[in-house]
Amino acid sequence: MELKTLTYLVVGASFVLYVGIAIWSKAADTKDFYVAGGGVHPLANGMATAADWMSAASFISMAGLIAFIGYDGSVYLMGWTGGYVLLALLLAPYLRKFGKFTVPEFIGERYYSRTARIVAVICLIVISFTYVAGQMRGVGIVFSRFLEVPIGLGLVFGMGIVFVYAVLGGMKGITYTQIAQYCVLIFAYTVPAIFIALQITGSAIPQFAFGSPVQGDSMYLLEKLDQVVTALGFAAYTDGTKSTFDIFCIAAALMFGTAGLPHVLVRFFTVPKVRDARYSAGWALFFIGLLYLTAPAVGSMARLNLTQTIQTGTVGTETGNLAYEQRPEWFRTWEATGLLQFNDRNGDGRIQYYNDQNPDFASQAESFGWNGNELTVDPDIIVLANPEIALLPNWVIALVAAGGIAAALSTAAGLLLVISAAISHDLLKGVLMPHISERKELLAGRISAAIAIVIAGFLGYYPPAFVAQVVAFAFGLAGASLFPPILLGIFSKRVNKEGAIAGMITGLVFTYGYIEYFKGLFLPWAGAPWAENVAENWLFGISPEGIGVVGAFLNFGVTIIVSQMTAKPPIEVGELVEHIRSPR
Repeated sequence: MELKTLTYLVVGASFVLYVGIAIWSKAADTKDFYVAGGGVHPLANGMATAADWMSAASFISMAGLIAFIGYDGSVYLMGWTGGYVLLALLLAPYLRKFGKFTVPEFIGERYYSRTARIVAVICLIVISFTYVAGQMRGVGIVFSRFLEVPIGLGLVFGMGIVFVYAVLGGMKGITYTQIAQYCVLIFAYTVPAIFIALQITGSAIPQFAFGSPVQGDSMYLLEKLDQVVTALGFAAYTDGTKSTFDIFCIAAALMFGTAGLPHVLVRFFTVPKVRDARYSAGWALFFIGLLYLTAPAVGSMARLNLTQTIQTGTVGTETGNLAYEQRPEWFRTWEATGLLQFNDRNGDGRIQYYNDQNPDFASQAESFGWNGNELTVDPDIIVLANPEIALLPNWVIALVAAGGIAAALSTAAGLLLVISAAISHDLLKGVLMPHISERKELLAGRISAAIAIVIAGFLGYYPPAFVAQVVAFAFGLAGASLFPPILLGIFSKRVNKEGAIAGMITGLVFTYGYIEYFKGLFLPWAGAPWAENVAENWLFGISPEGIGVVGAFLNFGVTIIVSQMTAKPPIEVGELVEHIRSPR
């Protein structure tokens, strides 16, 4: 069957499944809408949490990052999984014992302040919209390539599906839809990995293929990859280029961010008992590990396939470079999306793909008649294009498309719901209209979700950066703003509202300002020449992806100092902390 037709069938079937689950699990009240009725089994909640958290960044972009930056990409594996240890040990059971609906509600009650609750809502909205921009970009990429529709139209389709099961089903609909989406995405990720591992090494287990010899060659996979990329002037795949300190900061920022993400934290309000929250975190880590232990192999095999397809022989010879007119079908289709670009700098009709930023190799390349790198590959296409590069069957390619959409939509739905809950429950019910009826609050939540979906679609059409980079920034913002007041709120009776408010504002403003200054995340005038994004200009050599850890420590410091300089919290706040921390 033709790939396009098959993709429509597979993706369409997954959409029918999601909508059917949403109709079956329609939210009947605010408890269903915000926390799925509070009765989700920990195993099911762990699977839903994994789908909620394993976004387009995990499915689409992470292996692409690992493919192009090699060893340094391990920081994302460590940071994004290590954060669940913090969640399981320090936050999840205590938030479940608190027993309310949202993170801003916890901050508002713990710090006995509507202002603190409003600041938490602002932090949540900034984090969630930054995060959701990456998810909607992932939706647009998949639709534009596999369904061959404009990105804008693809975003409309994606927004429509999310609208149905997020607005209609709320957290209850999202939870059971995410269980289905996890099954789709993990199957779609591992099946092509098994096929390609067999092709390259003869081993059916991708993790074993990662350390196995290449078929027809005595060299191991990573050894072969090092040889191929260094011959083109790139850094050795197994060598790191980032400083150890920057690696530490990025990993810590991602861990703090994982423990501070509102759409993940709210999942621990959906289980029946306190101990179930800890079990949920454990199951989530297990389900996440299935994909994360596969990603390094996927990234390395994809880089080898891509490079050897373009560089077909000896470096520097005319026959060693793929003729543009003879480019394979996958190259043509991805080129049409604009995510793969060829610029024939020397007019020879062949594709020169090498690192022209390496001065030694660039000078050598001049003797080959090369005039600069001619191929630009967006990291976000690697996982999606990998099955096509490897010439896998069409049904596998269609499955990958469905998996990419499932990963993006599952996280987008979770993010949009926490935005909706922040507006309807925390701002409207908690601050502006405390006596609003449950029926009107539910209606406000659905309207808020619908508006948030439209904004998310706009951000997906005009994305600030590639998927994993945007998501890393969202983690930094979460770790710098929400993680410290939640942690201190659980384990310190002395921290008060003045400290928490000052700390959240400091962490958010500092981290966002640093990222904006160097990356121009949302503001077009940022990223000016004086803010050139090079390590020499970074504070203490910390990249924008890792600056969240500095923001978090600023938050901790400001919160503690201001709290010590102002009045102690009321006695009932100390009793609340005791209640949350009590094992019974």
